[in-house]
Amino acid sequence: MPKNSTKVIVTGGAGFIGSHLTDALIKAGYSVHVIDNLVAGKKENINPRAVFYKADIRQLKKIKPVFDGASYVFHLAALPRVQPSIKNPKTTHDINVTGTLNVLIAARDVGVKRVIYAASSSAYGNQKKFPLKESFPADPISPYGLQKYMGELQCRLFSQLYKLETVSLRYFNVYGPRFNADGAYSLVVGRFLKQRQAGQALTIVPDGNQSRDFTHVYDVVRANLLAMKSKKIGWGGVINIGGGNDQSVNKVATLIGGPAVFVEPRLEPRRTLADISLAKELLGWEPRIKFEEGVAELKRLYLS
Repeated sequence: MPKNSTKVIVTGGAGFIGSHLTDALIKAGYSVHVIDNLVAGKKENINPRAVFYKADIRQLKKIKPVFDGASYVFHLAALPRVQPSIKNPKTTHDINVTGTLNVLIAARDVGVKRVIYAASSSAYGNQKKFPLKESFPADPISPYGLQKYMGELQCRLFSQLYKLETVSLRYFNVYGPRFNADGAYSLVVGRFLKQRQAGQALTIVPDGNQSRDFTHVYDVVRANLLAMKSKKIGWGGVINIGGGNDQSVNKVATLIGGPAVFVEPRLEPRRTLADISLAKELLGWEPRIKFEEGVAELKRLYLS
C-alpha cells in the first residue's frame, strides 16, 4: 500500500507488542515514528521503514520534538510485569506514570488527534466476579497494576481537561511471536517455550490451577488499529482487550509439552478473564486466533 502523509508515533515500538503494531501501521501506509530507549526493546524488532528515535519517555524535552505533526500516538512504552515493580517501585513509577504523563503533555501541546494507551488487566487485581467488566472498581495488588491504572486516570483527565482524545485498552496476557522470554518473570507461555528450548523442566507456580485470559498479539494489534479510527470512543474510556476465555497454567504446560516441576508461589492474581462485550460494541473487535492455534504457531517457530 502506498505511503500516506499521516504521521503516527509508537512509543515502545522496539518491544514485543509495539514492533508488531509498527509493522501493521507501515503496511497500512502510515508514516511511523518509533520512540524507544532499548532497555526492554530490541533494535532488530524495529521495522526498517520506521523512523527511530532512541529516547526515554522520562525526558519530556527529548521526546517532545518527535511529536510535531503527529496525528495519532500509541503509547506502549513501559517497564512491564509485576515482580520487577515490587523490587523497584520508584523506577517503574517514573517510567510507567511520569513517562505516561510526559507522552500526554507532548501530545496535547502539538494537537495530536488521539492517544491510544496500553493499559493492563493487572488494574483489576483479585476480583470475586468473572468475567471482568470495565465497570468493576480497580483493585491493583502490585505497584505495576497501580501504575498502569494511574495511566488510565491520566488519560481520562487529559480528555476532560484538555479535550485530547484518549482511550485505554486493557490488555490481557498477550503472547505471540517476538515474546520477551528474558528474566525470571516473563509471561508463562514465553517462559515455558524458553525452558523447553533449553531442555529444562517447565516451572509451574504454585499448583498450575491458576488461569489466564491469553490474547494473541495479532488480535491486540488489530484492536489498536480499530481504536485509532472508531468514532464511538476518545474521551478517556477503558476497553478490555482479551481472549474472552481463560486457560490454566497446567493446560499451557501440556500444550508446550515436556516435564514440569512446581516452584514456590509469588504475588499474582489467581484468575483473569475478560468481558469483551464493550470491545465488540465500541470497536467492532473480537479475537480471531484460538489459544491452541497460537501456541502451535509458536512451537513451530521456536521448537521445530
